[in-house]
Amino acid sequence: MLAREHKKAVIDQFRTHATDTGSPEVQIAILSERIGGLTEHFKTHQKDHASRRGLLMLVSKRRSLLDYLKKYDSERYQVVIQKLGIRK
Repeated sequence: MLAREHKKAVIDQFRTHATDTGSPEVQIAILSERIGGLTEHFKTHQKDHASRRGLLMLVSKRRSLLDYLKKYDSERYQVVIQKLGIRK
């Protein structure tokens, strides 16, 4: 889980307008932060398979949001993947 302050900072960085908390960009950024945290967790806890399942679900959710964004607004998609650095 993300700390409240850290989550607010991520939302502030990726929001599209002043009251935005649920746009695809914000959701993708929050999921990416959680995925990064779990990836660090697995460096010390290799056998935590229950959390690994959760990680796979988060990655799948992020993938579907990215596909949605790419389908409906490719410019916003390019901006998000560039900011997050999740595509090469």
